[in-house]
Amino acid sequence: MHPDLGLPPSIRVFERGWLSSNNILFSGAAETALVDSGYVTHAAQTLALVRHALGGRPLDRLLNTHLHSDHCGGNALLAQAYGCRIAIPALDAAKVAAWDEDALSYRATGQQCARFGFDATLAPGESLVLGDLRWQIVAAPGHDPHALLFFCEEEGILVSGDALWENGFGVVFPELAGEPGFGEVGATLDLIGTLDARVVIPGHGAVFGDVPAALRRARARLDYLSADPARNAQNAVKVLLKFLLLERRTLALDALPALLISIPLVERVRSGVLAMDADALAQWAAAALVRAGAARIEGPLIIDA
Repeated sequence: MHPDLGLPPSIRVFERGWLSSNNILFSGAAETALVDSGYVTHAAQTLALVRHALGGRPLDRLLNTHLHSDHCGGNALLAQAYGCRIAIPALDAAKVAAWDEDALSYRATGQQCARFGFDATLAPGESLVLGDLRWQIVAAPGHDPHALLFFCEEEGILVSGDALWENGFGVVFPELAGEPGFGEVGATLDLIGTLDARVVIPGHGAVFGDVPAALRRARARLDYLSADPARNAQNAVKVLLKFLLLERRTLALDALPALLISIPLVERVRSGVLAMDADALAQWAAAALVRAGAARIEGPLIIDA
């Protein structure tokens, strides 16, 4: 799919929308595998893409770079359809086993994720074979404390999840919960800089090849966000409103203030670092999505775009 970047034929990347993660399909001689499964509202589409690409082969394994809902929302449906084995970050295993939606962040962020189980765990320092290639598992804290990278040294390919995109990285959620995150993002970017990757398959957006330039942009964004904590909080509110639109497609503007503050993480940052009243926050968030081309306003409604 990306011949100019030299991805092996055993790797196919399904680039998805802004808030439903990319899916990476590996077709090895003996086994197939998928990394990340998108958001739950797109699970049927994920299944259709995988079925078409596999052409009758089974899906043997499903792995997650981290367990934010936009990366594992299709796990349950894919497991139901294929009976595939699921592997998750080891430090999240107890949360998934108990299906603790508070610890998994789904309740705090107001997001949905169909319950799924797992058969194996993934830990930094381990390796695995995907698409007949050997991949090293690397810790990537920052966006998520337990996030992982997969790096194939032989091919110089990095599966980066939300630790590095072509133009930035994911919301630094730990900072919003009163925990350190900016330093961890910086350390992860430094680590990526030592890997000598020639191609990055990110969690969102297009596959890209100019890794040093992407790292420079990511460090500049980190400097911008860490200089004023309100900036990271505003970005999170905008993202979480977009998730609501992904699920509901249309929302009444006059219902937005109450809806947003019903999300625990939004209410935390609204009453804390942002110090905005609910109406002002809703107006700002709606306008920010419209400016980003991620929503439109028609009369009394905000509509997903």
